[in-house]
Amino acid sequence: MEMVKMTYREALKQGIREALLNDERVFLMGEDVGHYGGAFAVSKGLLQEFGAERIMDVPLSESGFVGAGIGAAMAGMKPIVEVMTVNFSLLAMDQIINNAATLLHMSGGQLNVPLVIRMGCGIGRQLAAQHSHSWEPYFAHVPGLVVLSAGTHEDARGMLLTALKSPDPVILFEYTFMLNMEKEIASDAGAMDITKAKVRRDGKDITLITYGNGVYKSLEAAEELSSQGIEVEVIDLRILRPMDEETFLASVAKTHRALVVEDAWRSGGMAAEVFSRIIEKVFFELDAPLQRLCGVEVPIPYPRHLEEASVPQSQDIVSTIRKMMGL
Repeated sequence: MEMVKMTYREALKQGIREALLNDERVFLMGEDVGHYGGAFAVSKGLLQEFGAERIMDVPLSESGFVGAGIGAAMAGMKPIVEVMTVNFSLLAMDQIINNAATLLHMSGGQLNVPLVIRMGCGIGRQLAAQHSHSWEPYFAHVPGLVVLSAGTHEDARGMLLTALKSPDPVILFEYTFMLNMEKEIASDAGAMDITKAKVRRDGKDITLITYGNGVYKSLEAAEELSSQGIEVEVIDLRILRPMDEETFLASVAKTHRALVVEDAWRSGGMAAEVFSRIIEKVFFELDAPLQRLCGVEVPIPYPRHLEEASVPQSQDIVSTIRKMMGL
């Protein structure tokens, strides 16, 4: 299999481009996605290739253009709606939660809303509090939504392609901090399954459950711990709603220990939900208390050293697992 090196940004762009080529009903709309090439340069060049009818710049009104995307989806189109950062999604919460997520139920199964809403998520490079939060748990709470987290380059490349086939609205979280990160992926990488979590690394001593920005940090920590004789199994949740609990429950039953890592705030986060399911389903398999590493409960600071200190880093994971293993 031929491997190619690309940035996370390029992987996202290739996924959008393939979606546009595959289906003439697909179009991209959002703030600055056209002439400017996207706030994070993800859609750079697509306006020139596909034209203004399929790469649509919109006014700075999240409620307006997300609502337009919902209408287009109901009318038979396949819109990709880009919300620049998850922080700005608050301005479209009525459209997303009271319309997109509920219309199938409220119409007695007659109305589907097949759109994908892409959101930049998590810390960036000193983008401060109004552009940097991790609000995946907000959306994972809502019935009627499919919530995806693209924590690897393969998922950044391929999740969108499968999401566009969903009859239900999909929230796709993409990670600003990873945009310039380079990784090798298969040259023929394409559509990805969006129903299952993934075991990113096999291990026997402890299960590390994570998603999004936590995936590569967890894999880095697992590699370091392996040299110290601790074999960590790394689970990437990938799908936050509906959550694939079978994968991480099976892993915990094998390793008998679990740590959950996420950038989102500790209170009411995905870690708490994972904990609850472990306790409900495999409590008697545990040989040690569950632990979680989450974002510090403050608005994301601007200074770089404080920004980095506000979310778990690979060395935090290493030290926590060492303590859990009694070292």
